[in-house]
Amino acid sequence: MTSIDSPLALLELARQGGLPADLHAAMGERMAQGDVLSGAPDPLRVVAGTLDTLRGLSADGEVAAAALLFALPALQSVMDKPRMAAHPQVAALLDGQNAAAQVWALHAEQGNARNTEGLRRLLLAIVQDLRVVPILLARQLARLRAAELYPPEQRVALARLTRDIHGPLANRLGIWQLKWELEDLSFRYLEPETYRAIAKQLDDKRTGREQYIEAVKAQLRDALAGHGIAAEISGRPKHIYSIWRKMQRKQVPIQELYDLRAVRVAVKDVAACYAALGVVHALWPPIPSEFDDYIARPKANDYRSLHTAVIGPEGRTLEVQIRTHEMHAQAELGVAAHWRYKEGGGDAAFDRKIAWMRQLLEHTAEGESLSGGLSSELAEERIYTLTPKGEVIDLPRGGTVLDFAYHVHTMVGHRTRGAKVNGRIVPLGYQLRSGDRVEILTGKEAEPRRDWLLPANGFLASGRSRDKVRGWFHKLDRARNVQAGKELLDRELRRLGLLNADMAGVLKKFRAESLEELYIQIALGDTGPNQVSRALAEEQRAAAAPEPSANAVAAPRPPRHGAAPAQASRFTVQGVGNLLVQMARCCQPVAGEPISGYLTQTRGVSVHRSDCAAFRRLAAQHPPRVLPVEWGVAGGGYEVDAHIDAVDRKWLLKDITNLIAQEDAHVLSIQSDTAQRLGRVRLRLRLKVSDYGQLSNLLGKLDALPGVEHARRSG
Repeated sequence: MTSIDSPLALLELARQGGLPADLHAAMGERMAQGDVLSGAPDPLRVVAGTLDTLRGLSADGEVAAAALLFALPALQSVMDKPRMAAHPQVAALLDGQNAAAQVWALHAEQGNARNTEGLRRLLLAIVQDLRVVPILLARQLARLRAAELYPPEQRVALARLTRDIHGPLANRLGIWQLKWELEDLSFRYLEPETYRAIAKQLDDKRTGREQYIEAVKAQLRDALAGHGIAAEISGRPKHIYSIWRKMQRKQVPIQELYDLRAVRVAVKDVAACYAALGVVHALWPPIPSEFDDYIARPKANDYRSLHTAVIGPEGRTLEVQIRTHEMHAQAELGVAAHWRYKEGGGDAAFDRKIAWMRQLLEHTAEGESLSGGLSSELAEERIYTLTPKGEVIDLPRGGTVLDFAYHVHTMVGHRTRGAKVNGRIVPLGYQLRSGDRVEILTGKEAEPRRDWLLPANGFLASGRSRDKVRGWFHKLDRARNVQAGKELLDRELRRLGLLNADMAGVLKKFRAESLEELYIQIALGDTGPNQVSRALAEEQRAAAAPEPSANAVAAPRPPRHGAAPAQASRFTVQGVGNLLVQMARCCQPVAGEPISGYLTQTRGVSVHRSDCAAFRRLAAQHPPRVLPVEWGVAGGGYEVDAHIDAVDRKWLLKDITNLIAQEDAHVLSIQSDTAQRLGRVRLRLRLKVSDYGQLSNLLGKLDALPGVEHARRSG
């Protein structure tokens, strides 16, 4: 590598690596202004080494641009909006490097090898473009090569980070070209005495070993040529860390390792690989226990080759690796062999390859087979979050802070009262993202809530978490479960004005022999209160609906000065026509609820909920005015009043309105009254919902917000 002594020399190196012309010009102009080394995390030598390694990996110009922009932060000002739009991949690669810095900081906080697998998973979760990883590997290798420039403590920390994160990633990406050197250099600084001892033993016998390998190559070349097999034969370099690992794994001294003497054979195709293997085994006796066919059964990182050990000349053990030229390129470059996207758009095959590699990188143990195969469709998507101490907790995608608590420990989940995400208080149903740092606020006693089990409330996304909550309540006695289930159902029915409804008809639907059994189902989370209320409303509506009549006439649209035009089309009045139809303000029925009509003296037919107290009073006084009414074609939603009693806290109103928006409902008006009790507030809302089911779900979720005591329908 040419000596680099200025930022302009770095720019030239990036240009040689394919740096886009417009970025080259913009960076050159910025460098001419001076002071581009301010804030640079590494010396020029490290930046140059990074760019040089990336070029050796056949990286494209956008990768080179992103690497240079990260190395010299002062240059990032050139990425204005037009250039961001012109080079979105550069911006994504730069963001990925910034995100990776979070992982480095976490590793430094922990100061040891604990949970390094979790950190590797987190890295892959927060890095959206996988091409970032080879940039990180190239930069780490450049830092290790220049480790003498750093203080001793920083040098050791650098080596430890490489051992824990970069080396395993290079291995799983299959970038052997970087893997060996990353491992050897980190080993050199972490275990200097062991490193020097192995290096000395290798060096003492280097001359004899090299002469032996040259003789083997010549003999093998002649034998292959005699069988018409064209091959390239080379000695395979030895890597000190790999030798040490094998010594540890096999518990043998260095002299007994088979692959200290090794050659590599490269041929044109797979058939030639097996033909060459036959020649090798005919030439020298094989050692059966040392044969591996990674062509028929590739390694998890897609490594393919034939490995065999034989008793070579002079009775010495010899390892021979046989592969095609394509396999060799893949083994050396790994994921870096797939840098470039197709011209003019996305490459579906490349995207599948990247998805496969993400699965591979997220896997736990080196050499372990992927559970469920390599199909990305079968892999459960995960997110990777952090405890306050930096430990990584992985959750299913959509996992909440309550899921997080239960994954930390069952009793932490049971005692959860609140949570902070990245320092901000959030509701227990808050969905986490990879990289979030979560602090669980607990009470002294285990007091899980039954409404955590209700899917509509969105507290738990993980089946594992729900099982833990359900297990807690299974241990309670029958009487407590009956009482708790009754309270949950009563609260739901009270919200919807169905508290006095006849429950006998819904028991069969939920296969409950008695009301007590239904209460227990609700208490244990097997049946939701909203499911029961919906079934109850459907039953009442079916019972109240009259027989179809040929005289049924849809009420016509009223004139502009009458009731709102949208109202009439929502109802069908049986047996009459040409009447104004309007929704009663006292109870505001919602689509799906049982309804009845009352013929007023001046305002046509007023439509009430069938259980409305005002309607019942009017019906008792004037029975002939009661008319059967059905729901007609929906249009535009339904207005309904609700009220919320809550502890007056910061962000309460924001949390309520955000939740309503998330549920696709609308707030038409909102008023607040200071309650008689200090620190309490009552909010009166007029909402617009699509139907009864949406109202039920919305009230349930509002009722579950932190600080909310009751969320009910008014009237």
